[in-house]
Amino acid sequence: MIRKMGIGLAAAVALAAPYGIAHAASGPIKIGVQAPITGTYADEGQGIEKAVKLLADQQNAKGGLLGRKIEVKVCDDEGKASQAAICARQLVNDGVIAVIGSYTSGAALAAEPIYARSNVIQTSDGTSNKLLSRGYKTWFGNAAPNSAEAKFTAKYLIDVRHFKRIAVLTDHSSFATGLADAVIKNIKADHGKVIDKAFITAGSQNFTPVLTKLKALKPDAIYFSGYYSDGGLIKAQMAQLGITATFVGGDANQNVAFGKIAGSAAKGAIIVNVPGPEQLPYPTAKAFVAAYKAKYHQSPPSVFTLTNADGMRAVMQAIEQTRSVKPAKLEHYLHTMKSFDGLTGQFRWNDKGERVGSPFTAFEVQADGSYKIVYPAPKAG
Repeated sequence: MIRKMGIGLAAAVALAAPYGIAHAASGPIKIGVQAPITGTYADEGQGIEKAVKLLADQQNAKGGLLGRKIEVKVCDDEGKASQAAICARQLVNDGVIAVIGSYTSGAALAAEPIYARSNVIQTSDGTSNKLLSRGYKTWFGNAAPNSAEAKFTAKYLIDVRHFKRIAVLTDHSSFATGLADAVIKNIKADHGKVIDKAFITAGSQNFTPVLTKLKALKPDAIYFSGYYSDGGLIKAQMAQLGITATFVGGDANQNVAFGKIAGSAAKGAIIVNVPGPEQLPYPTAKAFVAAYKAKYHQSPPSVFTLTNADGMRAVMQAIEQTRSVKPAKLEHYLHTMKSFDGLTGQFRWNDKGERVGSPFTAFEVQADGSYKIVYPAPKAG
């Protein structure tokens, strides 16, 4: 992890980013990982790193790509925008042709223009609409967009659960506020009622003031669009305050740590996301999860380990199919492929780099912290 850089090195790296670095025609093919290896979201970042390294090891065992080994370069952005910009410059300076990451939209936004100016492909879980609006052709979203999640969430809240008084809680991050606003828009379009939109400070340990305010409004559901590290505490403190409203969390709440943080209060929480690692029915996904467990002696922390693995797999496929590491050829291939057989299902990217094709589900957290799909109802057999 890079916390400080000497003035000379920082200047050299900064100068390298806008002009790009010529990608070597021989030697290893370098692929970067930019993720929160430490900090609040460390388990997600470490999952991304492990997934990419696992895939690289598997491919190298087959002879690599184009007869060249894959070398993975990792930079810890701590989930922070300021560190993300430093990581982007470092990885560009390292000569990577593509970067998998980052986990948070804020970090992805800070890195996106640096990679674009340097002709480095970036696949990321960031879902902020801002990532799509700047027109960078090097950007590819690994996760489903906020718009698709928001539409599913509103349908679940209004048409399935018939909630009449919904409070929306968010933090100040680009991702969470964007998702919250999209959910509110869709709730209103479905003739639902949002009684309040409230904010928390991410990383705070005490959410009782805002929860006390919401309790007085008598919501039957509290929707939280932020991350699991806060969501688990919010659910625990709702129980402490005697709030009986159903907790409904956005996709960033689905992590094994949610149940650990919320404790016994986790039971009954609803989380909206695409199917998790253990629920994915595809043979390739099952094989990947088995290989991940065998190598690391633990399960992937969430489905985002697999969405990032899909980003890595797509980049490797692009290199194989184009027989090239030239950015223009890889970008064109990724933008124009009609369908990609991902671990997380079949999808494609549109001309903006937005992922198209993601089946959402609503999970209920069980007493043991596991997840059970409650909508759509699982098919019999």
